[in-house]
Amino acid sequence: MPVTLRLALRDWDYMTPLVLGDVSSARLDVKVDRVGTLISHVGRDEAHDAAEMSFSRYAQLRADDDDTVVGVPNFIMRGFRHRCIITTKSGPITQLGQLAGKRIGVTGWRDSGNTWTRAALRREGVGVEDATWFAGRLTEAHPITDRLDGFGRPGRIEAVPDERPMMDLLREGGLDAVFTPFMPDGFFTANSPFRQVLSDFRSAELQYFNDVGYVPGMHLIGIKTAIVEEHPWLAAELSELIDESQRVWTAKRRKYAETTPWMFDEILKVSADLPANWSDSGFDANRVMIAGFSSELHAQGILPRTLTPEELFPLYANSHRPQLAVSGS
Repeated sequence: MPVTLRLALRDWDYMTPLVLGDVSSARLDVKVDRVGTLISHVGRDEAHDAAEMSFSRYAQLRADDDDTVVGVPNFIMRGFRHRCIITTKSGPITQLGQLAGKRIGVTGWRDSGNTWTRAALRREGVGVEDATWFAGRLTEAHPITDRLDGFGRPGRIEAVPDERPMMDLLREGGLDAVFTPFMPDGFFTANSPFRQVLSDFRSAELQYFNDVGYVPGMHLIGIKTAIVEEHPWLAAELSELIDESQRVWTAKRRKYAETTPWMFDEILKVSADLPANWSDSGFDANRVMIAGFSSELHAQGILPRTLTPEELFPLYANSHRPQLAVSGS
């Protein structure tokens, strides 16, 4: 009889084969709960056994010696961040280096994506101390929460005054740029007043990949440690299911490419510009990226020291995947 695993995930398209049951395992019955907001701490969540979680917050758990969650180095959300820096179409900023001395809004200070975005900025000579930062909600529709998470510093990193939406401040000139993982409503319309700072962010991101050798990972899978201890094979089985779901979806994506007019061109460009293994999961495949992220967390003052990849993923540091029994269509 298969083990049932209650898994909380966002609506990533490539998880569709797993959600629909096209990808399955004889040993593991995955019940996917589609969520809009990440589970704050899966180790304390009674409704789920595993969940998509922030890489940054997982690293904080490891730094705090909280071993209630086992991290699986399957980076379910990964992507470049240069595109996530936006400004106004009428503004003068067109290069990342021009953000030195400017007022920058972020949707959450310790968020993994914003950490990677600041890493891209640091490569252009703009560090944390070289700008004034404000953490707040993106739009009126977003909730008012503590987005500083204990990292506020008067005059350097502050909450947005009066909890005003950052897109309003950007439009009015109160902010020079905003970091956001997801574009606000209306951004993709022709008359939007906003744009990416970099008009050719694709070239900048490709250069970044050629320099560092990886696509940044933001979210991974966390599983309650007690479940992994009871079923030592489970973490690898779940990772393989996710990999298979992505493989099945990618094959269908290539076949049914015309859901947007130039998706075919995009698929060709990705195949030409990136190696076939750019999104591979696993400890060895992501060791350099994991080390790079840990180094950034320390450099940006989020972690007190740089954790090694082995410290972050002790389950995988000295182990090999067993043979798995996953089926796909």
